[in-house]
Amino acid sequence: MKYAVLGSGAMGLRLGVLLQEAGFDVDFVDTWEKQVETIRSQRGVYVSRDGQHKRLVPVNVYYPEEYNGQADVLIVFTKQYMLADLLERCAHFFNDKQYALTCMNGMGHIEKLNQYFPSDRVIGGTAMIGTVLNQAGDVDFIGQKGAGSVNLANQTEQPDEMTHQIISDFKTAGLNPTLTDNFTGTLMAKVVFNSVVNTLCTMFKVRMGEFIQAPTTRALSVQLIDEAYDVCERAGIKLLTSRQEEWQQVVTVSQTGNPLHFPSMYQDLSNGRETEVDYINGYIYDLGKKYNYEASTHNFLRNLVHLTEFTDKFDVNGFINQVLEDDKASEQKAAAVSQ
Repeated sequence: MKYAVLGSGAMGLRLGVLLQEAGFDVDFVDTWEKQVETIRSQRGVYVSRDGQHKRLVPVNVYYPEEYNGQADVLIVFTKQYMLADLLERCAHFFNDKQYALTCMNGMGHIEKLNQYFPSDRVIGGTAMIGTVLNQAGDVDFIGQKGAGSVNLANQTEQPDEMTHQIISDFKTAGLNPTLTDNFTGTLMAKVVFNSVVNTLCTMFKVRMGEFIQAPTTRALSVQLIDEAYDVCERAGIKLLTSRQEEWQQVVTVSQTGNPLHFPSMYQDLSNGRETEVDYINGYIYDLGKKYNYEASTHNFLRNLVHLTEFTDKFDVNGFINQVLEDDKASEQKAAAVSQ
């Protein structure tokens, strides 16, 4: 089976490289010029694991406009706010037999995919896999080989032969897939997880292993989990785990799964990119409002992240230097007046 990864950032590269190294035919499609040109110039992508054993993996990468491959499955992995443009630029090579599979963060992407693919050819899911894009053409797989897992579900909640083939391929690639029959619950489970770990790690700029050690982490996490579960109950969404199990997943993934990992939201913030907080905490809050429920902690965190996005644009050192220069000039002026 042939795969094409649309959006070759950190997670797109990880899934695609693992499938390619398992023997499957994989192409990569991306709109980021620096990524495409770097990979082409170095004839592949550099891959390391936990910052060690860097190696060059040859890959085929294309801009959307030049790609005409006949992929059976399109793995869609980009930022929520970039998806509409990516799909529009790729639409010329879509056909009525392809399946679209996505494990993107947040919510809002399925509606966009359904503009091009019917529900019986859409597979949604979540990936508990830590990956860091160090720079263009250089990706770091966090965790030991075989670490992490993927939950997948058909949008129709009726798995077919193609779905089972994809699950088999993902197992061969060491992605540890699980097939569920709860589409929305599967997607929302990761939204809840990210609304805790991604957002709090980003706000305080810590790795997951550092975050889980803080004395206040449990109280903050449980408060966010409870609000999210209250929203889902009102919306009629049955999640895959109980509230206690969701908290335990936060503990397990942070302590043993990806303790060295900076979540993707932190990576976006630190690189001056827009975060996806509106599609995570913001989505939970907005969904709650539809059912007259105020998930106020999620809304508060969403606004704090946006404030951090704004304040991080300032050059703090430059600002301090300017203040010192202004103070020195004022002192000199005062001295001149006194003389």
